Amino acid sequence: MTAGAGQPGLLRLLISCPDRPGIVAAVSRFLFEAGANIVRSDQYSTDPKGGTFFLRMEFALASEKREGLGERFGLKVAEPLSMRWRLWDAARPKRVSVLVSRYDHCLLDLLWRWRRGQLEGEIVMVISNHPDRREDAGLFDVPYHHVPVEKERKAEAEARMLELLDGSCDLVVLARYMQILSGEFLDRLAVPVINIHHSFLPAFAGANPYRQAKERGVKLVGATAHYVTEELDAGPIIEQDVMRVSHRDDVVALAQLGADVERLVLARAVQAHCEDRVLRHGNTTVVF
Repeated sequence: MTAGAGQPGLLRLLISCPDRPGIVAAVSRFLFEAGANIVRSDQYSTDPKGGTFFLRMEFALASEKREGLGERFGLKVAEPLSMRWRLWDAARPKRVSVLVSRYDHCLLDLLWRWRRGQLEGEIVMVISNHPDRREDAGLFDVPYHHVPVEKERKAEAEARMLELLDGSCDLVVLARYMQILSGEFLDRLAVPVINIHHSFLPAFAGANPYRQAKERGVKLVGATAHYVTEELDAGPIIEQDVMRVSHRDDVVALAQLGADVERLVLARAVQAHCEDRVLRHGNTTVVF
């Protein structure tokens, strides 16, 4: 299956650093002297006087001129300006591993978008603590790994998942994976993790959130996609959306509408990450 990828020949440069005059000029001059042609540039500053500056550039550069580009940029531009930066070849899709439990809506949506070439990434495996979704993954020829999570043996399950994920992915997506990942697991994984959940939190936490919402008479249901940190459901938010509901919607209808928003929000967040449009800033994000 052909994975979605960016435009061939383009590189993406993402930068965050203390704001000061001359940052764009320094980056542009370096790329010009390297023989690159800038085709897109987005920037943002939290405060021009002492804030943080963010920059995303896409540029074309012939393959024969790319050797040593990152090293030269680091020495000539990034270090003098105290930059955090990363460079990515847009033609190389990010490898995505999906963790899921029993709910299928987010998983199937991501797989469908990938098959249609609408997801700029390559889904390389599905891992689940249940066997239920094996057939779904098989329909898309994606390897499926069943890793049960027993209450007293969670560390063993995480160790097995790390064996599967190590060196094989650039992003992990929790497509309604109903387990809490330990801080040690996240540290050892060493790649970004994106989660999706309903936007009622911190209200209606725990079991049956849509029943709680119905009893409270909510008028909106929504979803939040965020990067995973050790603090539960508190990582930097990437994408959110809501949908209006009414007193006529029962619990089943609310849950279905919520699932529709969840899959859309998760797909947007994964796509934004795979397109290198998200820069983290503390517990927030800048999304170009």
